[in-house]
Amino acid sequence: HVQLVESGGGSVQAGGSLTLSCAVSGVGYSTYCLGWFRRAPGKRSEGIAAIDRDGSTRYANSVKGRFTISKDNSKNTLYLQMNSVKPEDTAMYYCAANRGYPCSRLRWDSAYWGQGTQVTV
Repeated sequence: HVQLVESGGGSVQAGGSLTLSCAVSGVGYSTYCLGWFRRAPGKRSEGIAAIDRDGSTRYANSVKGRFTISKDNSKNTLYLQMNSVKPEDTAMYYCAANRGYPCSRLRWDSAYWGQGTQVTV
């Protein structure tokens, strides 16, 4: 049974920081591409960060330099460190796990998804 559970969302002031976590179970965690997505009200879902099984990372321009994606293979947990947050970062944040390599070539419509955690700036 595949399960992704996000935590760490909440309200934060502009310019502040927040760390999201995603506990992953039921998949070959260390071999999957892991990503963070977000959806703001009235907007389309946006892929903001991804980390490949080899540890290489990719970021959307909207968060590059402010957000950092990382993973702890020993804990099967994915993280998103959010710094210098802006009001436009307000959204529901989702983590996802996708089989394949590299992340940049994968389709995410068949990935495993968490239930989301709300971030309000």
